Amino acid sequence: MNVKVYSTSACPYCTAVKGFLEENKIEFEDVDVSQNQESMEMIVEKTGQMGVPVIEIDGEFVIGFDRQKIVELLNIK
Repeated sequence: MNVKVYSTSACPYCTAVKGFLEENKIEFEDVDVSQNQESMEMIVEKTGQMGVPVIEIDGEFVIGFDRQKIVELLNIK
């Protein structure tokens, strides 16, 4: 499973979602969009959103810390 969290260092929801993934032992790549303009542009293009966090799970995007949707996509019990 390929999980990426598009975030910024100043975002409390980003910190929360990364903590949630770590608690559930889900490996993920953290992409700081404040340091990576190309990734930010890709997120806006694919989701129409400029806010973070955006979580990409096997090509499917979750906008914000939508715990229920993340649990569903990752099949967390």
